[in-house]
Amino acid sequence: MFKFKNQNLKKQSLIHRSYLNENKTENLQSNERFEFLGDAILEFWISDYLFKKFPDFSEGDLTNLRSLVVCTNNLAKIALEIKLSDEILLSKGEERHGGRLNPSILADAFESLIGAIFLDSGIDAIMKFLDKTLTPSIKLLSKQATLKDPKSIFQEIAQDKEGITPNYKTVSESGPDHKKEFEVGVFLADRLIAKGTGNSKQRAEEAASLNATKIFQNQV
Repeated sequence: MFKFKNQNLKKQSLIHRSYLNENKTENLQSNERFEFLGDAILEFWISDYLFKKFPDFSEGDLTNLRSLVVCTNNLAKIALEIKLSDEILLSKGEERHGGRLNPSILADAFESLIGAIFLDSGIDAIMKFLDKTLTPSIKLLSKQATLKDPKSIFQEIAQDKEGITPNYKTVSESGPDHKKEFEVGVFLADRLIAKGTGNSKQRAEEAASLNATKIFQNQV
């Protein structure tokens, strides 16, 4: 974990919005603004890194590899590896419902942490942090036989096994307009295969397709 000069920045980056409901007297803000900043920094860093590291990759391969690296599940995995889940401030209710292992919450917290590190120590520090935390997964994911995003992978599986193209439908939405939480189902015809959640429909669809791929792989 990065060593902060300003511990308040670290704390701010780890305040999930559910925590505010049980601590209204503290006049706190959630980590959503930090997440906004961190997301933009991450997008720049990964694009620059992949462009320089893989000069022989096509634009399509670079885009798909970037999608795999920054997808919710991979960022959540990294958050767990650096034990970020232990420090996120959650409501008691969210914690009882498994919030510390919720991929969307973990991925959001990781992006918030990126924003906090940048504010605390500047661009060089965040570049070093991202290089250390993301490089191992980039090396692993870049060795895949096909660099496809999760939805493309499940589409090929579904078409091969059942001759049907998956379709995605939003099952539910929760939260305020500026911070929606989406639950999306992936269907083959009218049959629900799996669900996924995320703070955008794209992330929720990715999560659903990953879960559906696991289901089909376990049937082999």
